Amino acid sequence: MTESWSERVEEKESMGFAEDDGHTRTGTVWTATAHAITAIIGSGVLALPWSVAQMGWILGPFTLLACAIVTYYTANLLSDCYRTPDPIHGKRNHTYMDVVSSCLGPRNVCLCAIAQYALLWGTMVGYVITAATSMMAIDRSNCFHYKGHNAHCNTSGNLYLILFGIVELVLSQFPNLEKITVISLIAAAMSFAYSFISLFLCIFKLASNHTFQGTILGAKIGATLSLSTKLWYAFQALGNIAFAYTYSMLLIEIQDTIKAPPPENKTMKRASLHGIGVTTIFYVSVGCIGYAAFGNKAPGNILTGFYEPFWLVDIANVAVIIHLIGAFQVYGQPIYAKYENYLLKKWPESVFFHKVYILPLPFCKTRAFRFTLCKLILRSAFVVLTISTAMMLPFFNAVVGLLGAIAFWPLTVHFPVSMYMAQAKIRRGQWQWVMLSFLSAIALLVSVLAAAGSVVDIIHRLKHVTMFKTKL
Repeated sequence: MTESWSERVEEKESMGFAEDDGHTRTGTVWTATAHAITAIIGSGVLALPWSVAQMGWILGPFTLLACAIVTYYTANLLSDCYRTPDPIHGKRNHTYMDVVSSCLGPRNVCLCAIAQYALLWGTMVGYVITAATSMMAIDRSNCFHYKGHNAHCNTSGNLYLILFGIVELVLSQFPNLEKITVISLIAAAMSFAYSFISLFLCIFKLASNHTFQGTILGAKIGATLSLSTKLWYAFQALGNIAFAYTYSMLLIEIQDTIKAPPPENKTMKRASLHGIGVTTIFYVSVGCIGYAAFGNKAPGNILTGFYEPFWLVDIANVAVIIHLIGAFQVYGQPIYAKYENYLLKKWPESVFFHKVYILPLPFCKTRAFRFTLCKLILRSAFVVLTISTAMMLPFFNAVVGLLGAIAFWPLTVHFPVSMYMAQAKIRRGQWQWVMLSFLSAIALLVSVLAAAGSVVDIIHRLKHVTMFKTKL
């Protein structure tokens, strides 16, 4: 009788777990859970009430739960691929692309890299749009507070986009992620702050309404909403929800911090259960309470729907801005490292890439700004390109939906499923192969529909927007 994959895993769990790469790991299920929650919760939470509003009281909560279940299941599959070819004693893989390389080969690494770096850069564009939206929301909230809610408080976001870009130009010159650890920790704390404030504001508004709003099928078709537009918005909402659960791309890096015994994959599965479970409860609360409070008129960014208490709304929006300042660099540094390493190897003798210039800092005699022309010019150009793209496509929900489409099928479902089947030696035609292939096909359909809905909305909005003129 053939021994099953799970039986082989259980058999080897009773064996030794010596560190095999000379690196001491101290992570536990609780530190991994904290990392998982931090990795998942982000600005995507701001779009959840709008997303539920597009699908209604049945499909909205169902989609939130379905995405959570799929993310958790595929995270477990990915956890078993941290070591290859054996999940207990195999060689460690330190990054997501290392796992793809070990299980599927170099060709798939290229495809994974395209999806991963497209998501990284697209998320940076989305973060710029979200930060500008929060800055404009603060301006308008204060205007309404001091001049009354009937005042004309329209504001343009270009100035805020430029200010955000200047800050990122400075931060982009930090050598690597290790040098901005404090910024990352502050950013994580801010994400929790605005998420909980958003939930509190939704509860407060719902209590003041004295009634639940919303309908079974979501936004109603009428003079201002055609059937086709409703369908595109519903597809876009799928992408918004999928983006909110983006997690798999960082799972391997989190698992690489966990000590053994017990086996890393076992600990990581518990951490994923706790992390995704807590996040799901929070997401369902924000999405459903926000929809109950605003009904079918839920704003695309939930924080733009509140004006009082203005000080609390301002605190939430400031938290969003601080979070995104740090998150922009967390997503940007891997891109910088990738193309800079390539260029350094391509031109090993070039002064442009290799000569280090030292500029003394006027207020700190013990420190100096060290840079190469490559980093100074190319990183600055990359930030300018990202800010310019955000100015041309200032559409929060559409961009978030497109990012969710990019991430969901390839990174959350397809590669984890394919790697698990390769490692577990599941043959074509077996019932596991049929079920996993069906799951991948459904995820592909969801991503295609989400991408289509987002692209159609972007095209429609481009017809009615002035280029480089961002409005709330």
